[in-house]
Amino acid sequence: MAAKQYEKDAAAMTQNTFPVYKVDAIVQFYRTEVLTGQEAKHFTKNDITPNPKAEAIQRLYMRVLQLVFRFKPESFYTMPLSENLQYPMLYEGVTPIMNVYMRMCQFLPICLVYDFSLNDMISPKAKRTITILSAIQNFLIFRKGRLEVTAAHQQSFRSDLDRLQAYTREIKEAEKKIEELSIIPPEQQAEAKELAAALTELTTNTQHEYQDVSAMNEKVAQCKTEIAEISQKLSQRRVEVATLKDEIVKLKSQIVESPEELRNEMERMKETVKNIKMSKDLADERLVELQMRVQCAGQVEAEIQVLLKQLQDLQDSMCQTNQQKEKVQDLAALYEALQKELRNLSTEEAQLRRALAMKLDKESKQQIRRLKKKEVKDQQVKIIYGQYDKIHEKREEVVKLIEEKNRETKQFNEKMHMLKDKCSQRTQKAQEIYERLCCSLELYNSQIETVVLKTNRDISTMKSHF
Repeated sequence: MAAKQYEKDAAAMTQNTFPVYKVDAIVQFYRTEVLTGQEAKHFTKNDITPNPKAEAIQRLYMRVLQLVFRFKPESFYTMPLSENLQYPMLYEGVTPIMNVYMRMCQFLPICLVYDFSLNDMISPKAKRTITILSAIQNFLIFRKGRLEVTAAHQQSFRSDLDRLQAYTREIKEAEKKIEELSIIPPEQQAEAKELAAALTELTTNTQHEYQDVSAMNEKVAQCKTEIAEISQKLSQRRVEVATLKDEIVKLKSQIVESPEELRNEMERMKETVKNIKMSKDLADERLVELQMRVQCAGQVEAEIQVLLKQLQDLQDSMCQTNQQKEKVQDLAALYEALQKELRNLSTEEAQLRRALAMKLDKESKQQIRRLKKKEVKDQQVKIIYGQYDKIHEKREEVVKLIEEKNRETKQFNEKMHMLKDKCSQRTQKAQEIYERLCCSLELYNSQIETVVLKTNRDISTMKSHF
């Protein structure tokens, strides 16, 4: 299963989901975004290609971890010691590399690099380091964009809070103004009551006067119609008189009849003239009466105009009051709208406060955890210091033992040299004895061979004799 997972990770690394940048772009990015000061000046293209420098790559990984996770530099040099670990001073040179390696193993899967090994730090290769650095660069660019977005969200949140505070202030001021407008001060309450009573009386009076004016207007209209009818009748009578005069002139020119008939016609004409004069006098009297009535109607109209002016003034005051009422209604509508906005903002504020409370709870929990971790670390550090003191004491004892052992080994070596000298002397003597023995044995063997040859000759001679 582990082999299959490794093969899958290797296949995923062959098909990168992030762009592999050029070496110049990588160097420029890490100079500007990650490294600072002299480290940025001394970091060059030669640290990556053709043969990457292990110290520069390790330092670069350390600075990336400090940038992303806010690690302190001394945290890479502390090693979690156990009680059973002997000689921890031997691990001092390895601890920063192992710390960086362990944390890079946790960090690089976020950058879609799943096969990071210790050889990538101790003996890095150019192609491999370029892919890893480009993956980290891609993640850092994404992280920078997200940080800018979160900063913009925080700024908008702060501006919304400022707006909410300004809206709450304006709403409070509007509420105060509405209260001031709606509540009549006690000094002016009596005047307001009197004005209200006067307004009610004026409204009733104006209604009655409107009714009277309407009745008078009807009467005036009737009078005008009567005057028009009378004037029409007068004009007709005048026309008739003119026609009669013309007829009289014609008749005078055509008179040939007897004087009696003329007298009778003249009497009839006089009677008709008297009747016309009587009707004219009556019409004149009626005209005078109607003129008097028209004058009275004019005076009534003047009085009505005065009343209309008063009514217009009252209407203006009523319009002003209506405008004030409309303003009050507008203010009430604005107050309701502001209340709605305030409710919405209060809900948003409640949500933001909840989020802030959650964040603060998380931060407090994290702080508590950090404090606990610090306490545990302090206790561990105290224990480690105690262990270190004990180890130092043991080390001193071990050093003393080593010195004694060294002395013993020196004495033993001297004895060994003495024994070697004696052994060499004895070996020389034994060699000389061995050489002597070899010579004597050779002589003895030669003598034995001669004896054997003689015996063989003697045996052969004896065989021949027998």
